[in-house]
Amino acid sequence: MREINLTTKIAVYPLGECSETEKNLIEAAKEATINSYAPYSGFKVGAAVLLENGEIISGNNQENAAYPSGLCAERVTVFFANATRPGQRIEAIAVAAWHNGRFTDDAITPCGGCRQVLLETENRFNAPMKILMYGNEAVYVLKSAKDLLPLSFGDEMLK
Repeated sequence: MREINLTTKIAVYPLGECSETEKNLIEAAKEATINSYAPYSGFKVGAAVLLENGEIISGNNQENAAYPSGLCAERVTVFFANATRPGQRIEAIAVAAWHNGRFTDDAITPCGGCRQVLLETENRFNAPMKILMYGNEAVYVLKSAKDLLPLSFGDEMLK
């Protein structure tokens, strides 16, 4: 038997230590929570992506009474960006969540399905996508979607 050890480095910052670009992206994600459609869970998530041309596009989670029919904020945002700006690489994504009348204290992390979509988008442009996960107490920053999903399934598996 052999063992494989996987390590993920997460930079943890107070919001004040983020760059102005990061702060703007996080603010766009926070603002996107306002229009979230989350009547069932009350868990409003916003996401914002920074495109390589400097444009910021945001989106939010959209629930449905038939739960599997809803979509997470990350996928809504990434799919919209890829559909409307297909040649623009996503440089970074920020995610924030509003629950029980306030933003969450802990950084919000993408679900497994969103992690796979983020990785696919990163692979599509063959360049890392910075991940910013906001919480009132700290912002978690990863250099790449690969850090969210170290043993990922990708197109290389299909060859």
